This record gives sequence, structure tokens and C-alpha cells, in this order.
Amino acid sequence: MSQLSGMTGFGRTEGGGGGWSWVVEARSVNGRSLEVRFRGPPGFDSLERATRDAAQARFQRGQVSVTVTARRLEAEAPLRINHELARTLLDAGEPWIREGRVLRPTLDGLLSLRGVIEAEPAETDPEALAEINALLVAAMTEALDALKAARLEEGGQLSGVLFQLLDEVEALVARAGRLAGDQTEAIRGRFQRRLSELAGEGSDVAERAFLEAATLAVKADVREELDRLGGHLASARSLLSDGGAAGRRLDFLTQEFMREANTLCSKAAIADLTRTGLDLKAAIDQFREQVQNVE
Repeated sequence: MSQLSGMTGFGRTEGGGGGWSWVVEARSVNGRSLEVRFRGPPGFDSLERATRDAAQARFQRGQVSVTVTARRLEAEAPLRINHELARTLLDAGEPWIREGRVLRPTLDGLLSLRGVIEAEPAETDPEALAEINALLVAAMTEALDALKAARLEEGGQLSGVLFQLLDEVEALVARAGRLAGDQTEAIRGRFQRRLSELAGEGSDVAERAFLEAATLAVKADVREELDRLGGHLASARSLLSDGGAAGRRLDFLTQEFMREANTLCSKAAIADLTRTGLDLKAAIDQFREQVQNVE
């Protein structure tokens, strides 16, 4: 039996090796289907495919974003001055210098500008590059495992909330069942009073009131709706207990819950049953909101 999983979470790992250091972050938010977004360093194009495969093996829903940041350690990366960029910056500021609006830049100020000093592209041994790639794949896998653990933790918390809401729905269904039995007598009494006011007392009035009330009572019978709600409750509990990617099925089941609750409210002939139906709809809506977080 698998555990219920949420769709939001965060995982992070960092490390280094082979003259490189890296940080991998994986995060996810709610989504109707699985969408994987990847951002990584240049030169490691195969990481994107490996990330998508690893995410698809772990998740079925949610927007998953993976960011891999890797850099060569300074001791391993010779530096050079980008003379072309430095000249461009100097030429761009020359008119302002002549006008006396700014001072002529110092060397240390110019070298501190981004891009003026850069690491020379080092020739990387194919075997060394393959080794770094493998290390980055392992780091990415570790980050996704941490993300999965975070989503399972959220799922455990959601499970408790959802079971509690189902208990509330079940209590309201039981209350509606008790109140539904009062509807026939209430309808009969209402019609008898109205007919008596119009036609006066008489046996034919009582008989007619009974027949009219019986007809309306059949139309207002909510036992089928209550039975179906009971079946939906059992199905929802089973899905939560089985765990796994139950979000889509729970979302569909919630729509069925609401359909029956709406019908119950439309059939309600007494105020207490109407209020209970409205409370039932509110509880189902709360359940629906929480289900949106389930994978």
C-alpha cells in the first residue's frame, strides 16, 4: 500500500568533485498533469533528458522545476581580461568624461564590472566531463528524492485533514437521513392546513391532503441521494487509504459528492434539512479544496 502524496515540496543538494562545485534545487507546485522544467549549465545538455526521466519515474502530477548550478573552481579555471568589453565600456563613457559629468574610471573599478574578468574556457577531457556529468546526475537524483520525501510528508498531513472532512460529511449525511424521515409528515400537515383553510373541515379534505402530500413526498424523497453519498464516502476513504496518485479520482468523486448534495437541497421540504444540505455542500467544498493538493 503506497502513501498519499502532495504536490508541493522542495529538495536541495550540493557538492563538488573533479574541479567543479554544484548546487541542485528541485521544487514543485500543484498541476493537473506532470510538467517538468529544467535549467542547467551549458555543456551538460544530457542532464535535461536525465532529469525528465527521473521526474517521470517519481511523480505523476505537479509542476516540477529543477535547477542545476555548476561552476569550475577558480584554481581550475584560468582568468583573462575581456579587452573588447573594457574598450566598449570606456568608449561609452567617454562623452560624459569630456563633459565633466563623471570621473575617468580607475583600473580596479573597471575590472570589477561584470564580464570584464572572465574564466577562460578550459579544454575538458571527455572522460573527465563524463565523470562530472555522472556526478551531476547523481546530485539531481538526490534532490528529486528529497522533493519526493517532502511531497510524501505533505501527503501525510493532507490525509489526516481529508479523513477529518470525510467524518464531517458523514455526520451531515447521517443528520440528513434522520431529518428526511420528517418530510412526509411535514408535507402532509402543510397541505392539510392549506386545504382546510380553503374548503373547511371534511373527510374529503383530509384524504385529498394525504394524496397530495404522498405525491410530493415521493418527489422529495432523498433516500437515493443519501445512499449514493454513502457510497461516495466509502470510495473516498478507500482511495485515501490506498494512497498513491489518487488526486484525479478524488477530484472526480468530489464532483459526484456535490451533485448529490445539490439534489438533496433542491428536494428539501423542511428548513432543517435545507440547512443541513447547505452545511453538507460547505464541507464538500472544503474537501474539494484540499483534494487539489493531492497528487
